Amino acid sequence: MDEELRSLTERLRRESQGTAAFDRLLATEDEDALAEVLTATGQPLWARELAAFRLGTAGDRRAFETLVLLLNHRDPPRCASAAYALARLQDPRTARAAAALATNELRVAYALHPVRLLAELRAPESVPALITTLERRLRPHDPYRKVALACVDGLGALGDTRARRVLTEALAHPALAEAAVQALARIPRQR
Repeated sequence: MDEELRSLTERLRRESQGTAAFDRLLATEDEDALAEVLTATGQPLWARELAAFRLGTAGDRRAFETLVLLLNHRDPPRCASAAYALARLQDPRTARAAAALATNELRVAYALHPVRLLAELRAPESVPALITTLERRLRPHDPYRKVALACVDGLGALGDTRARRVLTEALAHPALAEAAVQALARIPRQR
């Protein structure tokens, strides 16, 4: 069992209070049974999350919508497990959905995991979305420094020259300056 599944399993076992239904969902190899949990009425959130995670990591695209909803959840562990599964799902819609979530100012408090997912995906949408999100975080007294720092780190990892301008602007922010220096060092010089 990989670390992400182990962590998810422990958290959801507590949430489900160790019910037999939890054990069945964890043990089943029937992807149709897992997919049914995503569409059946009255399913608890823990059951939907477990089913979506298992389907997503298996590459079953029926998990996509549920995983995107969980990626934007108020509970960070749910967001983290959804991002992990979405990265492995390899659905072409994932980058567009993550970019929409990362750049949505009304949900910026929940943008950390979509930002990290964009950097991991290395999709065409990644750099423009991370630049937009970081530009908005460079406003005075912005309370979302973790999101800004994730953007800086992601842009550095992606190494795209389009990020040079916004990373240079980030140097003026003490909480971001060190990370921005490191990110800029990873971007090739233009000739």
